[in-house]
Amino acid sequence: MIALFDLDGTLTNPKTGITRSVQYALERLGRPVPDADELTWMIGPPLIAGFTELLGGADEVQEAVRLYRERYSDVGLYENEVYAGIPVLLQDLQEKDVRLYVATSKLQAFARRILDHFELSRFFIEIYGSDLDNRNADKRDLIRHILERERFDPMDAVMIGDRKHDAIGAKANGLASIGVTWGYGSRQELLDAGVTCLVDAPQDLVEPIFMRMGTMPRQAATL
Repeated sequence: MIALFDLDGTLTNPKTGITRSVQYALERLGRPVPDADELTWMIGPPLIAGFTELLGGADEVQEAVRLYRERYSDVGLYENEVYAGIPVLLQDLQEKDVRLYVATSKLQAFARRILDHFELSRFFIEIYGSDLDNRNADKRDLIRHILERERFDPMDAVMIGDRKHDAIGAKANGLASIGVTWGYGSRQELLDAGVTCLVDAPQDLVEPIFMRMGTMPRQAATL
């Protein structure tokens, strides 16, 4: 069994670092700066897509991304915390011979630094993320890239994440998906995107990961 894990909102809670870095970019652009709680929807989607929506067009998006990364690369990525139960879960899965990967829209270099900082890298065979040119920021492209590189059967794999993008990317590549409810996507968002099931706590992930996802009922269950 292979398990692909999203990072933001699934393994770690990045709210402070992401929202403050978005606020920093908006302030430098002379734009209105919303409160942090009004920016949590930016956690999960590709950064360019998020800023395009936030700014109402593409004119300043590249500069917004540059400013965001200016702060995030030095400060924001460490304004973060591992969700309770995640290290124990990863250890358990590793001991059960589940092959673990990270699949995040975040820049791969940032993802590695975060996982190294929180001592989670040791659990993963590889950490996959996007490139500076925005390649593989879309989860559909990213998972396709992982399949091409790792050459495993998508029927033997599951994508685990907190946003619709994870489920959409999985479905486009023939993988089952599990939605986790402790992140930033709503239960309805995840169900509408086609997750196989919803899980409310890390310790409850082991059983559905081992289930044959293709044989579960169409209507998603809640575990």
